[in-house]
Amino acid sequence: MKLPSQNNLSIEPKSVLDIRRSPPSPVAGNSSDLNFQHEMINQVDEFDSDSLMRELGLLDDDDHHSNKSVYPLDLPDLPSFFHSDFETLDSNSNVNFFDLINQHEHENEIDYRNELIRLTDCFETQSFHLAEVILTELNQRLRSPVGKAFHRSAFYFKEAIQSLFNGTIRSFVQSCTSFEIVQVIKAYKTFSTVSPIPMFSSFTANQTILDEVNGAMIVHVIDFDIGFGGQWASFLKAVVEKAEARKVNSPAVRITAVVPEEYDLESRLIRDNLYQFCDDLKLRFEIEFVSIRAFEIACFKAVKFVSGEKTAVVLSPMIFRRIGSGFVNDLRRVSPNVVVCIDNELNGFGGSSFRKTVIDGLELFTAVLESLEAAKGVGGGDSGGDWMRSVEMFVLLPKIMAMVEDAAVSPPCRPWREVVGRAGMQPVGMSQFAEFQAECLVRRVQVRGFYVTKQQAEMMLCWHDRPIVATSAWSF
Repeated sequence: MKLPSQNNLSIEPKSVLDIRRSPPSPVAGNSSDLNFQHEMINQVDEFDSDSLMRELGLLDDDDHHSNKSVYPLDLPDLPSFFHSDFETLDSNSNVNFFDLINQHEHENEIDYRNELIRLTDCFETQSFHLAEVILTELNQRLRSPVGKAFHRSAFYFKEAIQSLFNGTIRSFVQSCTSFEIVQVIKAYKTFSTVSPIPMFSSFTANQTILDEVNGAMIVHVIDFDIGFGGQWASFLKAVVEKAEARKVNSPAVRITAVVPEEYDLESRLIRDNLYQFCDDLKLRFEIEFVSIRAFEIACFKAVKFVSGEKTAVVLSPMIFRRIGSGFVNDLRRVSPNVVVCIDNELNGFGGSSFRKTVIDGLELFTAVLESLEAAKGVGGGDSGGDWMRSVEMFVLLPKIMAMVEDAAVSPPCRPWREVVGRAGMQPVGMSQFAEFQAECLVRRVQVRGFYVTKQQAEMMLCWHDRPIVATSAWSF
């Protein structure tokens, strides 16, 4: 076993696994975000034409015309989970069969958690031989992502830690091919249709920015986690509608996206689709991309500012992992009207150790997987669960890979809330309309177990008693 060097590790898994299986089409949504994502898929299909892909050097004729599938994870048939004790039960036994199953599964969960803890300790102490022994046993018991939510979550974290030891985690984070972009957009669209999790953060963040920059003729958003940009569709549409309601000329909107270096194809897709979207809205629009590396060097000097504009900054835990927290002290010089923090990794990163990050992440993604199972139960997808596997593979697994990798290469850091507080920022309460939107979103998906709550200045989406994502606003 060998440890990958920090220089060889990735920036962020915006890319997806090298899986060549298209997820099924989701139920159509009616939000601006989903409609925009549908247009993005159509646009990517144009990007995927033979001539363009050959020009970009992204198309291999043999691969393009073949139907072969590549699965980086071995997905064997469902293994039997029955313990030998079950085989000895007879019809006269007083033992409740289902209680035995539940007890057995609970014991397995404890074992899996303990073994993952031992693996994190091996990583921190560089006990590679012991790690190999533990992984060999886990690979026999956790052979595939099947079964209950906890088992699938444990499998994904086991795969991530094993990739870290083997130095192969890099394969999860290379820039997407155009074909893979189609798959990940479809998976996100499915996720947004069946679950309130993806849109909760964008709706609450968009409304908070609209409240703070209302009436501005030039709005500038600095986005540190733009993804594929579809979350800005509803914001741009709302800007136009507010201008029409006031019977004034439509303001200009500028977006500066800080992105990984390998984001070329994604950036081109985002640019073309946002420009087309704004052209249809007759909205003056401009977008620029700044690489994370350039931002590390020049900080906000790498960003263009225009006199008289109102500025909003969108942060997520990702940027603190990638470049640290020093840039937050320079935010005061930018004088943003609002700083929106979208925390979709609650307790999943920023812990005091690699161990804590993995265990907290295991609990977080178990809750997310449980909510997907509940969505499946109310008609969120086909009975075979292909859409759910697509979401797991193209959306959740890359996030888990990022969480494990970043925790391994980044030194322990202060929680981001403490960082922004030390920089002199104060929390800003969100509007009642933002809360109303969030509650409407939860009601729309009709999955019992989700609810919206406020904790101090944060608006949180919870699954039963577990916070999943939180949005908060800050200002100087």
